[in-house]
Amino acid sequence: MNVTGVMYKEVSRRTLPGIPMAVFLVLLLLGSFIGFVATLARSKEGSEGPDPTMVVFTLTIFVVSIFLLPGLFGVQPNQAVVLTLFGKYAGTVREQGLRWVNPFLTKKRLSMRVRNFETAHLKVNDLDGNPIEIATVVVWKVVDSAEAMFQVDNYENYVNVQSEGALRNLATAYSYDSHDDGKMSLRGNTTEVAAHLKEELHDRLKVAGVEVIEARISHLAYAPEIAAAMLQRQQASAIVAARTKIVEGAVGMVEMALEALSKKNVVNLDEESKAAMVCNLLVVLCGERSAQPVVNTGTLHH
Repeated sequence: MNVTGVMYKEVSRRTLPGIPMAVFLVLLLLGSFIGFVATLARSKEGSEGPDPTMVVFTLTIFVVSIFLLPGLFGVQPNQAVVLTLFGKYAGTVREQGLRWVNPFLTKKRLSMRVRNFETAHLKVNDLDGNPIEIATVVVWKVVDSAEAMFQVDNYENYVNVQSEGALRNLATAYSYDSHDDGKMSLRGNTTEVAAHLKEELHDRLKVAGVEVIEARISHLAYAPEIAAAMLQRQQASAIVAARTKIVEGAVGMVEMALEALSKKNVVNLDEESKAAMVCNLLVVLCGERSAQPVVNTGTLHH
């Protein structure tokens, strides 16, 4: 809404077909020119001067025809022509082809085609305070010509600035990466992050009559000054996460083995034997290298 409280919405403007109007105006021009010449020719043949009424009539028709010609204009596919009359919005023409309107109307063309642009690589801090570089590709188009023309000063620049603002706001709402399954991150949840970005851009740009078709992150990286350190941290976090999964699986397998041995009465183990078995199984299951088997040729306890 502008400062006066008026919301500009697109209104369709009725126009006349341009080709019949063009033919009519050409005939008027030719008729007025031929009539003027014929009037002068008759005046030369006679002793009297040219008929003032005919001269004024033919000149008037000629001038009116010239005045009406600027009312002709063409509309291309996926293009809108915004009409204003002495600064007041008078409607929008989207009908393709040659059209004609009041010559006093000012015409401004507006592309309704789908466009896209990529923001610059912005340097911002993520949710954890880490400096990152991020950029996005925005696919958009104008859906309301009146809002695009009159609600903002320059709708293309408005889209660019608001896209960068939305991207900065998005980057601060998520961590760059997260090994917690319940926590969303820029790198791990690209679909959800893109949907969030598109929704925020839609809320920001609808005032300008712009529809966001798609928004996705095109560049994401740690800032150069911390890239090496964060890579090591990433690797360490990945190792810890992997080891956690391995230990959880190993404990489950040991528990299953002890339960199965006890249920089927394969062998009766005392607490000390169980502890030794658990220790050996964990070493085998959690070790990075293959275990070297040792054959026990003595008793069960030796």
